[in-house]
Amino acid sequence: MAEVNQNSPSLCCCRKSLPVSGGRCVGDSNQSSAGPRPGAPPCPLVDVASASNFRCFQLRHFHLDLRLNFAAKEMNGWLVLDLVPVQLGVSTLILDSHPSLLIHSIDCKVPEDEPEEPASLTYRVDPFTDYGSSLVISLPAEMVKPGRLIQVTVRYTTTDGPAIWWLDSELTCSQSRPLVFTQGHSVCNRSFFPCFDTPAVKSTYTATIRVPEGLTVLMSASRSSYSKLDRVFQFSMEFPVPSYLVALVAGELQHVDIGPRSRVWAEPCLLSCAVKKLGGSVERWLGVAEDLFGPYLWGRCDIVFLPPSFPIVAMENPCLTFIIASILESSEFLLIDVIHEIAHGWFGNAVTNATWEEMWLSEGLATYAQRRITTEAYGEAFTCLETVVRLDALHRQLRLLGDNNPVSKLQVKFEPGVNPSTLMNLFTYEKGFCFVSYLSELSGDVRRFDSFLKDYISEFKFQSVVAQDLIAYFLRYFPDLQDAAVSQREGLEFERWMSGCGPPPFEPDLSAGGALIGPVQELCDLWRSADTPDQQALATFDLSAWSTFQVVLFLDRMLDHSPLPHEVMASLSTRYSSLFDGLNAEVQIRWLQMVVRNTFYPDLPRVRAFLHKHTSRMYTVPLYEDLVAGVMKCVAVEIFYQTQRRLHPNLRRTLQLILFPSSWASANQSSPVPSIVAGSSPSGSPLQTPAATATASAAGTNAAMALRDVNVSA
Repeated sequence: MAEVNQNSPSLCCCRKSLPVSGGRCVGDSNQSSAGPRPGAPPCPLVDVASASNFRCFQLRHFHLDLRLNFAAKEMNGWLVLDLVPVQLGVSTLILDSHPSLLIHSIDCKVPEDEPEEPASLTYRVDPFTDYGSSLVISLPAEMVKPGRLIQVTVRYTTTDGPAIWWLDSELTCSQSRPLVFTQGHSVCNRSFFPCFDTPAVKSTYTATIRVPEGLTVLMSASRSSYSKLDRVFQFSMEFPVPSYLVALVAGELQHVDIGPRSRVWAEPCLLSCAVKKLGGSVERWLGVAEDLFGPYLWGRCDIVFLPPSFPIVAMENPCLTFIIASILESSEFLLIDVIHEIAHGWFGNAVTNATWEEMWLSEGLATYAQRRITTEAYGEAFTCLETVVRLDALHRQLRLLGDNNPVSKLQVKFEPGVNPSTLMNLFTYEKGFCFVSYLSELSGDVRRFDSFLKDYISEFKFQSVVAQDLIAYFLRYFPDLQDAAVSQREGLEFERWMSGCGPPPFEPDLSAGGALIGPVQELCDLWRSADTPDQQALATFDLSAWSTFQVVLFLDRMLDHSPLPHEVMASLSTRYSSLFDGLNAEVQIRWLQMVVRNTFYPDLPRVRAFLHKHTSRMYTVPLYEDLVAGVMKCVAVEIFYQTQRRLHPNLRRTLQLILFPSSWASANQSSPVPSIVAGSSPSGSPLQTPAATATASAAGTNAAMALRDVNVSA
């Protein structure tokens, strides 16, 4: 799941008691995540990232009606919320909002009382955090009764909010028409529309979107229609989703069907390449996933490829996955990214983490499911190789952060005001994956565990859960394990998994990948054994025949040992740099990071050429960070001034902060730098921040860690 930008995700389906008052459950700090104490009341759900009073209402449905104004870079229209109060004495409705939303008016009516005129409501906007505000709406007492439906209409205009990315035509792939997309994960959609911006609340929605002629609108919806006469697109999502999974893109988009329930959307200049890369694979992957985890619940499984300005690699919006077009260069990374987003159709979208403190419930399970799919489709060796690349990155991150850093917990408690985006990191994916793998190991058979996951989805589909739900269901499903007290095994206690810092207590056996991983390590050992490695021995390794993941693993492990002697870098360049020039960007960026970290000036022209070609965050930020950290800052500044007009304004601001931290910060105190959040892509980790601190009290640790310290892509 995914990196968002700027000031930084029906009914309540968390299955917990939801009291009117906020606050944490008293005494919950000592409660095991393996389940509540016998006879103890359920712990009330608290989402400190939401200002809303979502516990007071049942959200049955909402409707968006928006007109997109590309010239003004605004969306204006209205939102209609179908709400049922669930408690007595509710006098206010509090929605998550954002300072970038201009609220024009709010009214309310009771549908059963029609044709009564809607009542105009008073409201105020209160500050909440640096990533949002609260919209406090006073409700008429005579209208608000528990169990009675009310409709609240909010008329508003969006401006420059973190969820909405406007691209001028020169920033698109075709450079002929402008494009706009939204990115809601994790708490950004409150700048798209006022909402209960918490993953604990899911509802269906509909939308009416009006755009200029010649542009196509897509949304994360199960049904759509278009009126050419009125240039109006209609959408309907018939399955309940949380707010962060509502997504929109509009631009010069065309499609090709690649299966009975999937199509590829892209700008015309990209479409044929995208179709060629994916072919009939999506339907094959869906079929494998259905065999493992049960029916695909969302109907459509479409994919839209977005320009390089898309701030993450991929986002699992239901029915319509967003993917950055830059990843088309690397077939293996594309494969992993698409399969990971498909896995989210079960884990994350159908069954969702109820709070952002437990993102691993979506990302860890989706990563496990992704690897089950690739094992079935491509064999165990391939999956083990990809897993080693990622676990290497996890341990690399641990060495930098330290084993006691709270960000390495699965359940990271954060205080009010902390942006959940800062908690998105490799631990969410890989430590979560290791815990799910441990549960699979406990079950005694991977096929038996597949059946458990299939039944878990059936049990909790379209709900939001906490770790306690997963663990309790696991122990009920395998009563012999509960009787054996597996949750309390020394060193592997479930509570240690949830609340303990440091590396995973268990990692799966990856020896099945030895035939692919072994040669990589042997080559690394050769290069590190002497200043002038044995050329005859090196000649036995043909990197042109290696897979992308093998080359990436080799470069990552060589990066771990930088700086290298100049003679070694010269020999590496002589032997491999021309080969790397012809490989994909995932390989090239790692080689160029080695060039920069080792101050190897002969290959500096390759760094310049790469940064002139690539304008996506995933490929620019790492190299700029490395250039600035070493003695090549002047080179970075020069390249930035030469390319800045082709960079999205958000990326431009990020690079300005990297290049000119003091002067930029003092000149922009009223406009904080965008906080970057990692996306849900399994092929990488956060580009600029996984924040090294989980709470405001974790002082003394750097607040951000750059990709140059992680060696993986975004």
